[in-house]
Amino acid sequence: METTDLVLAILHHLLVFSLAGIIAAEFVLVRNEMSARTISRLARIDRHYGLIALLVILVGVGRVVYGLKGWEFYVYNWVFWAKIAAFAAVGLLSVVPTMRYLSWNRRAGAEPAFQVPQAELAAVRSYVLAQALIFLLIPVFAAAMARGYGL
Repeated sequence: METTDLVLAILHHLLVFSLAGIIAAEFVLVRNEMSARTISRLARIDRHYGLIALLVILVGVGRVVYGLKGWEFYVYNWVFWAKIAAFAAVGLLSVVPTMRYLSWNRRAGAEPAFQVPQAELAAVRSYVLAQALIFLLIPVFAAAMARGYGL
């Protein structure tokens, strides 16, 4: 059981760090001048974001069910639920950028001269920034939870 717990913890951390990297990459790529290639890259990166977020959830459930602390540690811990709420908020905030990336990618493929409207670009950048800021709460809650807070 200790080995399972260790493997799940390692996978969970690597996946969460990957999400942080993807959010950072999206923030860097969403800029004033976006070529069709950049838009296509954003759409691909965002697909990975969704896949990795799903894996974070699956591995996280594995940690709750098969981890050494037992499910009771998690379900009765308000810090755990705050961490889940932050993760859910980041996920909900990612919907608008995802829809925009898909729309931009379709339009860039159909219209070679397509330019992302500045208002849409600014809105997406705001959403990605909000995701990044709320995402910072996740490791804060995780560190607090690991030290027994919330019980």
